[in-house]
Amino acid sequence: MVANRDEFHKRPTQASRFWPDFPHIIAGQDLEAGGTWMGATRDGRFAALTNVRQVPSPVEINEQDKISRGQLVLDYLAQIQSPQTYLAGVQEIAHLCEGFNLVVGNREQCWYLGNRNDQGPTSLKPGLYGLSNAQLDSPWPKTLYAKQSLQEWLKQPDTPLYQALQRKAPYAKAELPSTGISVELETLLSSPFIVTPDYGTRATTALQMHHDSIQWQEVSYNPEGQQTQLIEHTF
Repeated sequence: MVANRDEFHKRPTQASRFWPDFPHIIAGQDLEAGGTWMGATRDGRFAALTNVRQVPSPVEINEQDKISRGQLVLDYLAQIQSPQTYLAGVQEIAHLCEGFNLVVGNREQCWYLGNRNDQGPTSLKPGLYGLSNAQLDSPWPKTLYAKQSLQEWLKQPDTPLYQALQRKAPYAKAELPSTGISVELETLLSSPFIVTPDYGTRATTALQMHHDSIQWQEVSYNPEGQQTQLIEHTF
C-alpha cells in the first residue's frame, strides 16, 4: 500500500512513529483532531482513509455529534477485531462522519467501507486497487496513474515504493471529474502530487507486508514539494 497525504500545510502533524500510548501502532498523527490517515500494527493489521469530495456535502451533521474520520483508523488499529466486525460497527455511526473511504485489513484479508455509497462493508478479493476522493476504483486520472505506477513497481520492486506517486503535473480539463468545485481547483487537485504554498502533498507513506517482516516508510515534504524527512522501520 502506498499513499500520498494531501492536507493544508498549517495543520499540525506528528510524523509517523510508534505511538507512546499505543506502542504497537506505527502511524502519523493529526494533532488537530487526534487521529490518523494511515497506520499499521506490529501484528500485521493496517488501515487507511481518504475523504470523499462532494460540494456541497449531501449530509448535514451537527457539530456536537460529528466524529473525526481519522479516529476510525486509530480505533481499528488500537482494538483487536476482525475487519468485518469492525466495519459493521463503523457502519452504524458512519452518518456522523463527513464523507470517507476506509480500508482495513490484516495478513489474511482486506475490507472496504465508504459512507457515500450503499455497498456496506465489502471484502476485497486479491488484486490491485486505487482510491482517491471518490469511491473505490473510481477512474479518476490520478487513481488510474497510481494503479499503473504500483503495477510497474511490482515488476521491479528494488526501487523505494514511496517514489511511486511523484507525478506533479495536472490533467487536462476534459479528463477531470466534477465534484462541485471550480474547474481551476479541480485541475489543481488532479495531480497525484500536489504542490501549492497553502495546500499540498504533505507526505508519502508506503507499507509492505512480507511473510516474516513489515516495512514502513514515510517521506515528508515542505510546501515546495521538497523532501524534508525520511522515516523507515522494519519490524
